[in-house]
Amino acid sequence: VQLVESGGDLVQPGGYLRLSCAASGFTFSRYLMSWYRRAPGKEREWVATISATSGTTNYADSVKGRFTISRDNAENTVYLQMNSLKPEDTAVYYCNIFYSGLPYWGQGTQVTVSP
Repeated sequence: VQLVESGGDLVQPGGYLRLSCAASGFTFSRYLMSWYRRAPGKEREWVATISATSGTTNYADSVKGRFTISRDNAENTVYLQMNSLKPEDTAVYYCNIFYSGLPYWGQGTQVTVSP
């Protein structure tokens, strides 16, 4: 299992970013995928999850209405569209899968929201 995140950057408050996570090593279309984040000095927290067929999405209250998770099963990629970014969204963002009962993480991508 390999997960590779990209798309993180420095952005001003109110701006937007689109994160990508390229997956390999498993049958991507059969698994739900999630995004998590870890802010400086804090525990890693769940951000959003999407079902295998994109039929169901769920979001943390802190990002609901601003972030959108999506996936392209043909490209084995999951995305996180982040709008109306706030300084408190500053974190390393990770995509995640539970495969054979174990969690797998990518290396993360840094998002910094600052004037």
